[in-house]
Amino acid sequence: MDTLRLERRWAWVYLINLVFFLLPLFYINYRPWQLAGLVVALILFITCYFWAYQQNNQTIWRPLVLMLTIATAVTPWNPGSISMFAYCGFFIGFAYRPRLSILLMGLVWALMVVLQWWQQFEGPYFLLYGSVLLFGVGLFGYLERLRQLHYRQKQQSQEEISQLAQMVERERIARDLHDIMGHSLSSIILKADLANALLKANQAENAQLQLTELAQIARDSLSQVRQTVSGYKHKGLLAEVSGLAQRLREHGFAVQLIGEVPKLAAREESALILVLTELVTNILRHSKGDSCTIQFTEDASGWNCQISDNGKVTQLGFGNGLTGVQERLDALQAKLDYTLDQGCRLQIWLPKGKAS
Repeated sequence: MDTLRLERRWAWVYLINLVFFLLPLFYINYRPWQLAGLVVALILFITCYFWAYQQNNQTIWRPLVLMLTIATAVTPWNPGSISMFAYCGFFIGFAYRPRLSILLMGLVWALMVVLQWWQQFEGPYFLLYGSVLLFGVGLFGYLERLRQLHYRQKQQSQEEISQLAQMVERERIARDLHDIMGHSLSSIILKADLANALLKANQAENAQLQLTELAQIARDSLSQVRQTVSGYKHKGLLAEVSGLAQRLREHGFAVQLIGEVPKLAAREESALILVLTELVTNILRHSKGDSCTIQFTEDASGWNCQISDNGKVTQLGFGNGLTGVQERLDALQAKLDYTLDQGCRLQIWLPKGKAS
């Protein structure tokens, strides 16, 4: 059961309906003790009214019972108690589900019928006006219930969206770190192994050069990690592709860049850079070849990016890296195809609508 609570900011304003209770005090000649009793009853009723605002819909029955008792008790003296019954209708409409609410307001209305018959009020005004107020104000209570339930559902939906966005962001950071650090750590390992081999061969100057490049790669990696956790930033697709080609050349690959690098929107460009970084990392880790081609072409439907190397590959396994690549491309409605023929050829197709 949903727990609802009324907002108190308009509570004082709604007390204006007590004008129906106050009017008879000016044209009926009450004895002093009767007038004092009505004032005390009014004070007690207002106290219960604000007490009801402090309750939720599961505990509101306590002040509600007292309010009904006060309204019933003062009716023989003051038919303006119809305003008190109206407040009871409001709290009933707010606190309870429609079927129970209608049943309870029906019982309150039956109580008013009994009071009309018992007191023999002149004319039908007590019951007529009281019925209109009871069910009319009760409807306002029900509408307030619906408003709060709608707000609760909207808030819950926003929380779910926020949680989902956080999950997506965590996955993005995890993929980015895997792609960036996988490539960088592979380069660091290769540089360190090369420096070690050069030191063993007494080629200190060449080893020092490799260590200097290793330190630069480590600094670049640290910068990229910092950028990843705050939103990936890069120098542009052309610059990043050139950097990847240079890395391949540093590790002994003959690299060809063919075609015009496309100009894409920021989101697609960032995703494509990370995808290419992961694919180049796989070449550095697993390829036994010595040449690589990165080719960009354009057709009527979109852009194609092809990466191929001449390494001997008989099977392509989809681990975390290639799975992350597939997820990135799926988010862009892009595709990844591959062929294993005299090397490995990976082709990325990006829809034309994604280009800026």
